[in-house]
Amino acid sequence: MFGKLIASLTADAPDPLDENDTQLALAALMVRLARTDGSYDDDEIAVIDQMLMQHFGLTDGAAAAKRAEAETVEAQAPDTVRFTRAIKETVAWDDRFGVIKALWSVVLADGVRDDEEDAQMRLIANLLGINDRDSALARQAAKV
Repeated sequence: MFGKLIASLTADAPDPLDENDTQLALAALMVRLARTDGSYDDDEIAVIDQMLMQHFGLTDGAAAAKRAEAETVEAQAPDTVRFTRAIKETVAWDDRFGVIKALWSVVLADGVRDDEEDAQMRLIANLLGINDRDSALARQAAKV
């Protein structure tokens, strides 16, 4: 089912992703970020599902299914750079602020920010072309 996405993520010159694969890449990036601190809890899972429903108009069941697929993709993908490259190629720059805000929502879901998550967010924002100031604004917006 998601073999095409894995193949695209591991290819030297990947084909552009379709909308479904872009959603899956973003969901997998959220899962990877949630797992960064070694804990992947119900609060983070709930926020990932909520972000998928909010950003892509998915139902509860569809969001949970997309997240479950993303968990498998995340475990098989070689590195974070591939996820961000896939998203950067398919998500307009103006919409990437929303991506960063969604990712900050995942980081903040468990009420704890640790150094690994902060470092991962700084890397992801940079790879998506979002500067530190805009990432901080997205973090503040995610707190609300």
